[in-house]
Amino acid sequence: MTDPRKQVVLGAHFPGVNNTTVWSDPASGSHIDLASFTHFAQTAERGRLDFLFLAEGLRLREQRGRIHDLDVVGRPDTFTILAALAAVTEHLGLAGTINTTFNEPYEVARQFATLDHLSAGRAAWNVVTSSDAFTGENFRRGGFLPHAERYERAEEFIATARELWDSWPVDAVRADDDQFLTDPAAGSFEHRGKHFDVAGRFTVPRSPQGHPVIFQAGDSSDGREFAARSADAIFSRHSTAEAGRAFYRDVKGRLARYGRQERDLLILPAATFVLGDTDADAAQRAAEVRRQQVSPQTAILLLEQVWNRDLSGYDPDGPLPTVDPLVSEETSIVRGRARQVSDPFAEAARYRAVAEARGLSIRETVIELTGRQTFVGSPESVAAAIVDAVATDVSDGFILVPHITPGGLDGFVDEVVPLLQERGVLRHDYTAGATLRDHLGLPPARPATDWAAWASSRETVTAGAAGPAVRETA
Repeated sequence: MTDPRKQVVLGAHFPGVNNTTVWSDPASGSHIDLASFTHFAQTAERGRLDFLFLAEGLRLREQRGRIHDLDVVGRPDTFTILAALAAVTEHLGLAGTINTTFNEPYEVARQFATLDHLSAGRAAWNVVTSSDAFTGENFRRGGFLPHAERYERAEEFIATARELWDSWPVDAVRADDDQFLTDPAAGSFEHRGKHFDVAGRFTVPRSPQGHPVIFQAGDSSDGREFAARSADAIFSRHSTAEAGRAFYRDVKGRLARYGRQERDLLILPAATFVLGDTDADAAQRAAEVRRQQVSPQTAILLLEQVWNRDLSGYDPDGPLPTVDPLVSEETSIVRGRARQVSDPFAEAARYRAVAEARGLSIRETVIELTGRQTFVGSPESVAAAIVDAVATDVSDGFILVPHITPGGLDGFVDEVVPLLQERGVLRHDYTAGATLRDHLGLPPARPATDWAAWASSRETVTAGAAGPAVRETA
């Protein structure tokens, strides 16, 4: 049974320079100036969205030994940006991607606890690992951990961080509280594990949320189980309604074994959008945006990521390569990101079938098969599509990814948000409570002891053939 009044959760992703953004458009601004982040965040808050989301980039990506043309700038430090945005917003959640492979639990736990205090309870952590030694060359741990151990370390990392956050009593909220001076146990912690052997006294008292909201992504069975057990929100990569509903049913169906309700875990796929005065106008604009996103050079680069070969000699306006993809466990034409193609031969066959059936060039094929916009239409059509998707359990909401920074969210907030509010599925104001957990309708953070009990009651999650439990940063 559908629920047309089911509330829509909406986040907004501030994109870096990549193949989603149209950085060459005259309307595109800086991806690093504070003014850009401020405009984007305040627009999201004006639209009563739930949170702003930042991705992470620990090293500039390379392709064929050169900096990728859509990765010419890196992403600045996540905590610095979010702390700055805490000062210019009042209600918007602040979600940051932080890597568990190249950080330490004490440092990350302290940073998130601090951010939660500074923002009065609006912090969220998107947990990722890093997939390659190339990125690791920037760090002491470069190439140190085998694939499976990175996810084992990630789980212990989160568990350790939870223990640190719980080391302060619930009613101890100030560093100058008398309890800080008189209770030697306040803030004390000790964790002895395979990856972390730490003990001491945590310097940040319990923050407003206790634990930040935990985001996670993973599509394998192990990844879904990990999310059902310990995450507050999961990113879904499913773009069709049918696949989204199947994923939704599967993940939500796993919650009961951990004593959780369906609303305890939110499923939030990323969503792009193009608006127009009419549906036909929006479709025309969407086609123009796709051509801007996939330049001739970008088309070759994206095709190389499927073929894993140097295709620089091919004409982007010509036919697809007749040579087969190069499969290598150790050699990738792309460095600094996880490969997205699990079966390159099947993917190449799909590209060829579409190109041959429709007489498409390389560039036209790449445009057709990559990055199609999620919502295209008039504001009325887009609002109706969002309401229908959430009402029929495709997802609990969406993380909006505009193609222009920082003003790409403005049209959605000005034209679509009022329609969602009229339909009763999006708040008119932030009245549910003060914290991000309140805004999202999530229960209070479960203590670390609960998480440990759940972990010990199930089989060890491994990163086997089905894929990792925590998303690799890309």
